[in-house]
Amino acid sequence: MSNIHVAVINASTVLNADQVKATLPALQTQVHRDFAPAWGVDADLSFVPPGSKPPPTAWWLTVLDDSDQASALGYHETTNEGLPLAKVFARTAMQDGVNWTVTASHELLEMLADPEINLTVFVQPTDTTGTLYAYEVCDACEADQYGYAIQGVHVSDFVYPAWFESSRPTARTQFDFGSHLHAPLPHLLPGGYIGAFDVGSGSGWHQVTAMRGHAIKGMRHALAPKGSRRDRRAIGRARWLTSTVQFG
Repeated sequence: MSNIHVAVINASTVLNADQVKATLPALQTQVHRDFAPAWGVDADLSFVPPGSKPPPTAWWLTVLDDSDQASALGYHETTNEGLPLAKVFARTAMQDGVNWTVTASHELLEMLADPEINLTVFVQPTDTTGTLYAYEVCDACEADQYGYAIQGVHVSDFVYPAWFESSRPTARTQFDFGSHLHAPLPHLLPGGYIGAFDVGSGSGWHQVTAMRGHAIKGMRHALAPKGSRRDRRAIGRARWLTSTVQFG
């Protein structure tokens, strides 16, 4: 049994409880079989039936319709108890032609890898310059085309810790689960991106993309949604808000 318990909650209208619950075996397999051996972080998932409350110490993976209706479960990435919360916007994903289960996998893995949204990697090319890169494990290879199927459910590809290690030899290193990336940070796949903070520039966080100005199916919007991981990383932690959730 893992020390981390993730409660999966369906608050969408475009998916019923059975549809969301049916994805749990695949998401659990990905976490146990694929992600935990690479990252050393494991979790047990459970579905919260309609009308029930999640365990008080659980992290949450919530399935919602879209950002305009996210207030049903709170829009910010902490639960009532200040624990990590991952959000999946099913209707928005469907409208954009993106597989919502890939988004669910993406958000789940990134929550497990960096629950406090505060981990970075520092790349220092000279003695006076350097860049902090966000410790996001799915952004570099996030497009649907790089995902894979588990028990018929499509899940996201994710990078290995080696991708954040710029000294790794490219010829002998596996940088992501699907072996699509062939070089470490800042190498990105089409549709991929990574948050960066140039130390000393005063410009704050910005987004490095693989193909600027090109719309790639499976790529998220360039602007960070309010309350998202990217938005929270770009603002001071004192301005973060917690969610207030009512279960009926």
